[in-house]
Amino acid sequence: MSHHEVDFNYYSQEELLNAGCFDMRLIIEVVEKTLLDFEKGSIMFPEKIVQIFDEQTQNRINCLPATMLDEKICGVKWVSVFPENPRKYDVQNLSAIFVLSEIERGFPVAVMDGTLASNMRVGAVGAVAAKYLARKDAETIGFIGAGEQARMHLLAMKVVRPSLKLCRVSALTAAEEQLFIDQMSPIVPDMEFIAANGDSRLAMEGADILVTATGAQAPLLKEDWVKPGAFYSHVGGWEDEYGVVSHADKIVCDDWETVKHRTQTLSRMYKEGLLKDSDIHADLHELVSGDKPGRESDDERIYFDAVGLSFLDVAIALTMFRRAKEAGVGLSLELQHEMIFEHADIASKVRL
Repeated sequence: MSHHEVDFNYYSQEELLNAGCFDMRLIIEVVEKTLLDFEKGSIMFPEKIVQIFDEQTQNRINCLPATMLDEKICGVKWVSVFPENPRKYDVQNLSAIFVLSEIERGFPVAVMDGTLASNMRVGAVGAVAAKYLARKDAETIGFIGAGEQARMHLLAMKVVRPSLKLCRVSALTAAEEQLFIDQMSPIVPDMEFIAANGDSRLAMEGADILVTATGAQAPLLKEDWVKPGAFYSHVGGWEDEYGVVSHADKIVCDDWETVKHRTQTLSRMYKEGLLKDSDIHADLHELVSGDKPGRESDDERIYFDAVGLSFLDVAIALTMFRRAKEAGVGLSLELQHEMIFEHADIASKVRL
């Protein structure tokens, strides 16, 4: 091995799955621990870079970096979100890769699928919020949207609220609802599923936990459907009536300072002067650390909004990398064998 050889490990999604990385309980624990690390200042969390190619569809590719200082790992997620992919091309709307580097010499250690981690993070963050904000006896969960993030939310919510017995789901087509049920019912066989046949009210009204996981930019969730005691996990952009917010007893964000500058329902209300900083009860890390209370009564309507925090993605990727490495899967690849001018035949390679 050359003194200047640089190697890294590559992991496909299938290799991560085979290594046991689809472990929702583990990822929920990682999210909680990492939120505490963020609170104590051991994470670097710069602004993400967003390139939007179509304002109407919001087709975009994002670059999201973060550094785990205690772990001495810097990572970046390169993620594409093309909301119309399922309808136009019958393919997924999100794809991602991670690059992880150590920060002693700055060399890469892994390149890996990021789609699994990204989708698990969305569900795990919602579940951490539900752990502190949903009723402990919650039995019914309702969904608007039946894609990957809805599926992940169901699995994660079931971990923190095993009392859930009934899942109602509404999507654009009956086929999407049925596919959701066909794929999820074997994984959570103790739950009953109801397809709403596109009727969002049927899916959501009276549910203990409500989740909107859709690319739609419209107020699909109505305030009258949210009962006292309900917990609402808002995943996307503008998916609910302003009244859902104004009738909430508590509003919690993954990070309000990030949310307020985006395009969520809360962001719109803030920009229109309908919401103030003081209206936000807490950021999620404050609940995990105990700095602020979670649910304080069975009748509270609680609104949770997550815009996505890249340091959680990187922490999850690092956890998956370590598990996959221990499992002996993946591929070791050589980035370089030696430095450029150390190649004996470098003169024959140069073009001037």
